Amino acid sequence: MRIGELAAAVGVTTRTVRHYHHLGLLPEPERRANGYRDYTLRHAVVLARIRRLTELGLGLAEVRDVLADDAGKDLVEVLTELDEDLARQEAALRDRRERLRALLESEGGAVPEGPVSPELAALFQDMGHMTDSPTAAKDREVLALIETAMPPQERERLMGLLGGVVAAPGGAERALSLYGLLDALADAAPDDPRVDEAARALAACVPAELIPEGTRIDQGHGFLRALYADFAPAQAEAVRRALRIAAEGRP
Repeated sequence: MRIGELAAAVGVTTRTVRHYHHLGLLPEPERRANGYRDYTLRHAVVLARIRRLTELGLGLAEVRDVLADDAGKDLVEVLTELDEDLARQEAALRDRRERLRALLESEGGAVPEGPVSPELAALFQDMGHMTDSPTAAKDREVLALIETAMPPQERERLMGLLGGVVAAPGGAERALSLYGLLDALADAAPDDPRVDEAARALAACVPAELIPEGTRIDQGHGFLRALYADFAPAQAEAVRRALRIAAEGRP
């Protein structure tokens, strides 16, 4: 058989046959006097087996182990490992689908910053009337970022603390006023008198528990530096002062 005839008989491409030759999976046949490869039925049998094994999900290195005469693993062992790996993938897919279903059944997948947890989505719903504020929009993005990076337990604690601030009597009104103060600082200088007012209003909304002890507020670590840089200078100064005030009030 010529290479094209072999490939057609097994249902693969000639490029695949050459690739298997290159990897040493398929033995090179003898060549005719004209230089063309002369494939035998044995080559077709081996090529068909390679195709069946790869369709089961085996990698080519695993196929080599199965085909080798001195393979360290027999076919049953290799297929058992493959089955166990597929079972793990199946479990991971089920978990992802459950999380996706929870998002679809809540508001978590509907918010612009989504997908977020149902708890954060509920908080965003409470902040819905603040959507015209640029600072509020930025705050939502930062909260979604922080939630993504946090372990589940810390995430629940964060949502509980923030939810308590918004749900407290007058909490939503205070937040709306705060965003207005920060928005007004967009074009102000860092020494503007309004910076201190905004800082104190923000500090009143930031639970001290949110600031880890030892945080270098003035210089900031990587995240804080990036956060300060994302604000206008006066806004960044207000945030810096607010964090300092909140940290000083830590029990």
